[in-house]
Amino acid sequence: MLNNKIVLITGGTGSFGKKFIQTILKRYPDVKKIIIYSRDELKQSIIKQKYPASNFPQLRFFIGDIRDKERLVQACEGVDVIIHAAAIKQVDTAEYNPTECIRTNIDGAENVIHAALACKVRDVVALSTDKACAPINLYGATKLASDKLFAAANNIRGSKEIRFSIVRYGNVMGSRGSVIPFFMDKRKDGILPITHKEMTRFNISLQDGVDLVMFALDNHLGGEIFIPKIPSYKILDIAEAVAPECKTKEVGIRPGEKLHEEMITDTDSLNTIDLGSYYAILPSVSYTYTEDDYMKHHRAVKVPFGFKYNSGTNSEWETVEGLRKLIVEHVDANFKV
Repeated sequence: MLNNKIVLITGGTGSFGKKFIQTILKRYPDVKKIIIYSRDELKQSIIKQKYPASNFPQLRFFIGDIRDKERLVQACEGVDVIIHAAAIKQVDTAEYNPTECIRTNIDGAENVIHAALACKVRDVVALSTDKACAPINLYGATKLASDKLFAAANNIRGSKEIRFSIVRYGNVMGSRGSVIPFFMDKRKDGILPITHKEMTRFNISLQDGVDLVMFALDNHLGGEIFIPKIPSYKILDIAEAVAPECKTKEVGIRPGEKLHEEMITDTDSLNTIDLGSYYAILPSVSYTYTEDDYMKHHRAVKVPFGFKYNSGTNSEWETVEGLRKLIVEHVDANFKV
């Protein structure tokens, strides 16, 4: 799929970008070029040390901001595939700096689209978030706007052979700022602060997120939002898995935070297709294919009327013991209770 292709990753020095680079090099050794596009010179330097040019000549590093359309066009010259992972992601940062969040997450998304169209890129996959589903904070609202831009971009491609699609998933297990490393750090205090005892979240590993993007690249027709079928966990089970010896203290839900994650609302379900291991929310306006065409192409079925995908009503759940094994596998190989 990616052998002999040129791939560009915006925000390529982040957690996703690093895992994506690792996966491409392992699965597609004949990839022609991987372009890491980001603002962070230090993180680029660290990646260069891990992948020296003498052994990995296919890696290229571009310092650039997705707000800079001209620089993006330069970086996208000759590119076959764009993975758009750059964004301002912290909820509180977005609330305090709304204009900056809009310029990066919305204006930046539009710049990626225009650069892809100008450079005749073939495939574009943008990373979204559960917070874009029925958003209650600015970060989620900007990502919803971004999702709409990428879906609608398929309607302005003209005769160009290009497809834009989106992948949506929730918090990545063990990612920076997430609950597991936070609880692991708090073990020494003997008390774990719990936002709400009923809180639930979907659980996905970084590799599963990368695999979702690979699935989208291999299967998208344009405009879909791909969503993985993944288990949920209860926040109290995470506390028990990480530090059973610690007490818990309820501190209240933070501004802009939901009690349960949502990835498909009952309204979204009207356009949602079950692909087996994944769901796909089809665009409400598409001149590329009909819903029936899509289902026939993928041999898929519609979800039931009124279906919704919510971490609190999910049918699959992680256990405490299962979470401990996943922590060792994906977060800290030396973890012990």
